[in-house]
This record gives sequence, C-alpha cells and structure tokens, in this order.
Amino acid sequence: MRGLNHGVSLAGALVLALGALAGTAEAKGPGKSESEIETSGNRSGTTLVSKISYSGSARSTGGGTNRVTPVGDWTPPACWYEPRSAAEFSKYVEDMYTETISVPGQHSYAKAAVGMFRDTYKNGEYKNYNLDMKDEGNWWVAVRDEDRWAEPEAQLCDELPFWVENGDAPPVQNSVTPEVLAELAYNRVQLPAAEVTLAPTQSTKVNLPTWAWLDKARFRDVSVTASLDVGGLNIQATTTARPVALRLEPGTADAETYPGSGECAIAEDGSIGEPYAKGKAERTPPCGIKYLRSSGGGGFRMRATVTWEITWTGTGGAGGGLPDGTFGNDQVVVVQEIQSVNR
Repeated sequence: MRGLNHGVSLAGALVLALGALAGTAEAKGPGKSESEIETSGNRSGTTLVSKISYSGSARSTGGGTNRVTPVGDWTPPACWYEPRSAAEFSKYVEDMYTETISVPGQHSYAKAAVGMFRDTYKNGEYKNYNLDMKDEGNWWVAVRDEDRWAEPEAQLCDELPFWVENGDAPPVQNSVTPEVLAELAYNRVQLPAAEVTLAPTQSTKVNLPTWAWLDKARFRDVSVTASLDVGGLNIQATTTARPVALRLEPGTADAETYPGSGECAIAEDGSIGEPYAKGKAERTPPCGIKYLRSSGGGGFRMRATVTWEITWTGTGGAGGGLPDGTFGNDQVVVVQEIQSVNR
C-alpha cells in the first residue's frame, strides 16, 4: 500500500479554491412515507458525494426535526472515509479541474491549487490516477456529514485522497466499517414527536391527578439501515431505537409528578404510562402530574422527553450497543381552579 499524502498546504489551498460544492440526492420509494425515504449523501469543499444510502425511518439530509440526541458527550462521526474506484476518482478530479479553470475571472491561486491537486494524482506521486492498477485497489476519500460540515469535527478528516490495495485496511480513523455505518445511521433516525396524552382532560384542574401516557401504536421500535456498496466493499448496518422511558417536567415548581422522579418506565407490554378510563379518578396514576396552582390566563409548558435505547447489527454478525438517545418537546397545559358553589 502506498502511504498517505500529507500535503497540508495543498489541502488548505484547495479549501480556499473550491469553497463549498453542494448537491443532494433523494429518492422516495414506492409505498414509503415521508419518514421512510432513501437518501444519499452530499459533498462540501474537497469531499466527494457520499455513496452511503439510508432506508427505514430515516430523515432526509438537512432535516433537523425529531432527531435523536445522544446522552453524554458522544456524537456520531461528522466525517469519514469511503472507497472510490480509480475511474470514479479520475472523473471527479478531471471534472473539478475543468470546472475550476473554465470559470470566467477565476483567481489564479484557485487554478494553481486545483492544478497542483490534479498533478499529484495524474503526473506526480501517483501516475494517471492508478488506472493501470484499477483491479488492485481503490482510492479512499474524505466525506462530511452535510448537516455538520461547519463543525470543527467535520474538518478532522483532512487526509487527501490516498490509495489502498485490496486486502489492506485504510490507515485512518473513521474509515467505513459496519460500526461506522451504524453510528451514521444513528444520526439519521427519525423519531415520533413525544406528544403525551393527558386525562381526564387536556385542561386539568388544580390538585387533580392527571394521567399521562404515550400512544403505544406510535411509540414502537424505530430502525434505520445504512448501506455502502462501492469499490468492492459491500457492507451495511441497522441501528434500532427502542423507547424505554418518559420523563415529565411540569413547567412549574408548583407541581408533583407520578412517580416522584418524573421518570415513567416502559411496561412489560411496551407501553409507557397508562390510559385514563372512567372510574380511575380516585387512583394514583402510574405516570402523570398534579398541578398545585392554576396557570392563570395562560398555560404551563410541560416538557415530555422520551429516552431511547440504541442497538445495532451489521454485516458479518457484528453488532452491539450505542449511547442512549433522547428526544423531547413542549406542550402547553392549561390548569384551572376547581369551581365550587356555596349555598
């Protein structure tokens, strides 16, 4: 295997020269809902278009709603490395070079930087993009998460494209593996809104225990599969999120939660909380809130946050756990005084 090209000044020049090149591919398959689409990646700056595809309950590129938030400091990769055939890489570089030099009024430093990049792979350290060795290996290139391209973590994959012979492992972190695919799928999971049902009524009364629960039909396991089939590498991983708990925050200190911790655990049948029914008014709800004062002319912003347990399985029997994730949203709860009549 030939070593990495550590042309830091060249890489910096390319970033200045190319700026941000963007484009998104998205396809909605037959019979799939908006939350069950297949999406592919993007490119920004010196990175190529990602060839990872996502299916299942996956949000599209740029979709920021209902995204799972990891518990703790862990985050999915903001950049990674993928293989490309010699022909694909050659076309990318030549197209980029032609595009750059053909722009009217293009700065000379931009043309020079792209020319240096092209020469490295065509007439320099490598010869003609290794096209004569096309069956012996692949180019590996950096790819960034299109939603996170501006984050410092997205700049960590700063190695220029490098050649890896068949059978050799890429000598970099975040080269695509089933586990990396699972982590990327984690970041594409589309969760249902944590809309809590309250009863006896959405407009509850002071000192009246209010039952809270989640719609069991909506709060089921959610899965996203990430796949990559390029350069002889055919791998995939499925990341699954399973709801395990609901946390209620009343929106005021003048309230009590059931249970006292505010954490409603999942029941054996997969439900979270218990639906209210006639005749339960005198019982203590397994999951709920009791407000101790009215909300006046407005309402309290109750926050409901669901914790999701995340696991994955992948090619070759690989698998394991990933950090738990959470997603929450606010609901306005109107709390009224109980009216009484004095005779």
